[in-house]
Amino acid sequence: MPQRLPAAVTNPSRPLVIGLDVALGASGVAGVGWTEGVRCTTTHTHSRMQFQLDGLASYYRHADYVVLEGAAYSKNNQGADALAAMRWMVRHDLWKRRIPYVVITPSKRITYATGTTVHKDPEGLRIKGPALKAMVRAAVKERYGIHTEGACQFDEADAYVLLAMGLDHLGHSLAEVPPSHARALVGCDWSGFDKAVAR
Repeated sequence: MPQRLPAAVTNPSRPLVIGLDVALGASGVAGVGWTEGVRCTTTHTHSRMQFQLDGLASYYRHADYVVLEGAAYSKNNQGADALAAMRWMVRHDLWKRRIPYVVITPSKRITYATGTTVHKDPEGLRIKGPALKAMVRAAVKERYGIHTEGACQFDEADAYVLLAMGLDHLGHSLAEVPPSHARALVGCDWSGFDKAVAR
């Protein structure tokens, strides 16, 4: 696991915000100008959790704020219990470190990236799954110039959107975002950022 943050575009007045798309197998991490993936191939649940927690913490341990993706409650995924536990482990670790964090729903992330959660193909069928993930990834490349690749490419793109949302809310927008996209910020609970305390 990396022990320091990759080089990023520096701005002394901008807080250090990290975006996280947390999962048991492949997680995405993002800071300004970069993304990384934390990928675990073991099948033992406890080992995966520890691997992910250690890897993710190596990126956010010096953060001023963290933005995480929350659960998609409409999904009935096998393994949702373990994933929820993993997400709460990260939240608890952030709490212990006194790092303010907020949780963003997948629908808000998709809206901020693409303008809506409902996209249709030429036949009028709703775009879902990998195709929708690819749309978010393409939007990240087009708007921010960040091209994600490899096994964690979608997770990293999602993390970058979360990062951008957090910075936008804090008054440090990374790029101009159309009103149809920016409306996603309004429905988010940003109260976690108000709990900033000195470390």
